[in-house]
Amino acid sequence: MRQTRLAARSLHCWRRGFTLIELLVVMAIVATLLAIAAPRYFDHLERAREASLRQTLAVMRDALDKYKADTGRFPHELAELADRRYLRSIPRDPITESSTSWIVVTEAATTSADSGGIRDVRSGAEGSGMDGSPYADW
Repeated sequence: MRQTRLAARSLHCWRRGFTLIELLVVMAIVATLLAIAAPRYFDHLERAREASLRQTLAVMRDALDKYKADTGRFPHELAELADRRYLRSIPRDPITESSTSWIVVTEAATTSADSGGIRDVRSGAEGSGMDGSPYADW
């Protein structure tokens, strides 16, 4: 009787955990799923950043146009757009993750009364988008 109890106890302890083979199989399945899903995840992240950059550029360009329509001139600094409430604040570039990396394209002064100003804004990010065009050309 004592021998059957020991055999039952050792069988019970053996059934409580997973074997090394079972753990390795599960780890291999998880690794395979990650290898399939991770590249798609990072592609979607990049697409989202690019879509956000396009939207941010459109909003900033619209604010520049509204400023020009209201005042008759382009702003001298991007901060003027926020100061006069055309933008709540200067947005951050989603690629560089900085609000100070914007490249401003200024308008040449045509008369002495006109002092030029920022007529366009572009991303200061290096590199190209998923379509192959440089971020600075957007």
